[in-house]
Amino acid sequence: MQRILAVLVFGASIPVAAGAQNVAPGQVAPIQLPTVVVTAQKEPADVQRLPVSVTAVGRETLAGAGVTVLREAGIYAPNVQFTDFTARKLSNPRFRGIGSSPANPAITTYFDGVPQLHSSTSSLDLLDVEQVEFVRGPQSALFGRNTLAGVVNVTSARPSLTDWSYSLGAPLSNFDSRQLGASVSGPLASGRVGVSGAIAYGRRDGFTRNVVTGHDVDRRSAFLGKGQVLWTPSSVWETRLIVTGERARDGDYALNDLGAVRRNPFEVARDFEGHTDRDLVGTTILVRRADSRLTVSSTTGVVNWKTVDETDLDYTALPLLRRHNSEESVQVTQEVRVASAAAAPYRLLDEVPLRWQAGVFLFTQNYDQDAVTGFSPFVLSPLVPLAVSQHAPLSALDDAGFGLYGQGTATFADTLEVTVGARFDREHKEASLNTFFAPPIAPGRLVEPEESFSNVSPQVAVALRLQPNRMVYAAVARGFKAGGFNAASPAGFEAYGEEHTWNVEGGVKTAWLGGRLTANAAVFRIDWDDLQLNLPDPLVPAQFFIANAGRAVSKGAEFEVNARVRPGIDLFSAIGFTGATFKARSVSSGVVVAGSEIPNTPDYTATFGGAVSRAVRADTTLYGRAEVTFYGAFQYDDLNRAGQNAYSLATFRAGARGRTVFGEAWVRNAFDTRYVPVAFAYDPRLAPSGFIGEPGAPRTFGMSVGVGF
Repeated sequence: MQRILAVLVFGASIPVAAGAQNVAPGQVAPIQLPTVVVTAQKEPADVQRLPVSVTAVGRETLAGAGVTVLREAGIYAPNVQFTDFTARKLSNPRFRGIGSSPANPAITTYFDGVPQLHSSTSSLDLLDVEQVEFVRGPQSALFGRNTLAGVVNVTSARPSLTDWSYSLGAPLSNFDSRQLGASVSGPLASGRVGVSGAIAYGRRDGFTRNVVTGHDVDRRSAFLGKGQVLWTPSSVWETRLIVTGERARDGDYALNDLGAVRRNPFEVARDFEGHTDRDLVGTTILVRRADSRLTVSSTTGVVNWKTVDETDLDYTALPLLRRHNSEESVQVTQEVRVASAAAAPYRLLDEVPLRWQAGVFLFTQNYDQDAVTGFSPFVLSPLVPLAVSQHAPLSALDDAGFGLYGQGTATFADTLEVTVGARFDREHKEASLNTFFAPPIAPGRLVEPEESFSNVSPQVAVALRLQPNRMVYAAVARGFKAGGFNAASPAGFEAYGEEHTWNVEGGVKTAWLGGRLTANAAVFRIDWDDLQLNLPDPLVPAQFFIANAGRAVSKGAEFEVNARVRPGIDLFSAIGFTGATFKARSVSSGVVVAGSEIPNTPDYTATFGGAVSRAVRADTTLYGRAEVTFYGAFQYDDLNRAGQNAYSLATFRAGARGRTVFGEAWVRNAFDTRYVPVAFAYDPRLAPSGFIGEPGAPRTFGMSVGVGF
């Protein structure tokens, strides 16, 4: 579902409209960038006053750039990359060289305060979203497990308590892409009860053609909806219900031998065309009480999802291997947090205010997987002349735990801020891991392990305000990723241990020219032990497992500059450099990988762009936007046997907006760059290069029209 968000955000505004300000008649609005408020540290705060690396992508940018998925929003944050497959359930973010595996992410995505404990639910389209925040660096002191590289924080737009608004849009593009979106928001009881609803349906043909059948392989089709109710019974109480649902019916993976992908990127030859389905329902209840002295909040989340995919696992025109994979999970999370009111911090001394927060987090997660690989006669072995099915795995994993955390920030002489925080986490995991053949040509393997994990994550940050709009800071934090069990793995690799990191970061945040320009920079070093890698199972095609590989280090720098040159002209840039390598004595799958680069980590990322708008009549505005993103070279695997060279992608967009109607045209990957963003090692008998991969999306272009009032 591409390009939908631009017509779904309520009262969609032109790019750069974020800086518009209400001024009295006859006065001239100051030229300055808007203040960006984030909840990266759970409480609302000005992003320029936080000693944390945060990039916020707001509603106006999401709409103005046509952003509909996290990968597209991630280009505005330095050292952020998403490894996305054509199947929408597989989307793995990577910050500063630290990546994720689907079942045990290193970067957790939060939707309205609810963590997505499995990455299969973190890649929803950004429907009716207010802001996306990319928080880089360990966040375990506040957010706990599986945030050692950072957090992606997504917040939905609030229902209006005062006015009704409506929108309807229909983007069209090449590859027969068609979408339809609608939204509504307004009060049921003015000032007390507000509701909103947004729906989107989208479909497109695939980019890749199966030369055997002439059909598309990686087509997409999905329906997504979100409904909200906001109740404010008094000035201090607020309750909000958010329900999100998705029904996706996509085509197969566009995977092919890496050499073939580079020669003919959008062609495959298969005897069977599969599919990938995802059904999801997420329910969130937010309760908040904020008076003049104390803020108490509760976040309750229930996420229920199921995916089913069927694919030609040999990726050839021969009927050799086929897999049917079913996964489903239910997670329940509950967090209760208490914090000092922004206007009434506790005072250590008369001149030393202390802002503080503390909370408890509880969760439970149940996950089941049944992956059945069908082998044609003689494929499994020349000695097996019959068709065989292998359940690898038939598994159930249960996980439950809790976390306790606290954080305080003391301010000395209005210039020096010292933040100290810590969190204790404990969880218990049980698993039933079953692998067997039907008919039983070999003994099956049933393992039923259980284990408990606990961890303490500290954090210290010091910020010095040289001037009200200029700050330098330094921070030290420890992060961790939980240990656990693989749903499927080679014998002896059923369990994997915790991963830990120490992160040291220093940075500056500044504003210049009366707020017309912000310039931020940071340098970092990350040392981590027992690095968890997501490795292909050599015995089960296209099945991955997690294993601890040893020690690694990541070092780099980041720069972000945003400027409002004049009313209607914005410029922006985000540049990141990362060098991430394995340390001595690191071993992966029995092979020493010391000195190798961490896979899927570009040497650099950089985005440069601008947005312009001009009112040509009282009720008509023309606007345009251009941006180019650069990615450095990176390796596909821990042995550095294959990789992707540096490449760049350009996007352009232009349109006109009236009081109630808008129309725009756009192009992505304008120069039709050919690249392979994802690849992994595979059986050389099926993939001569030893790798299979998927091509990046080709040039896409289209137009969007819509109404909003």
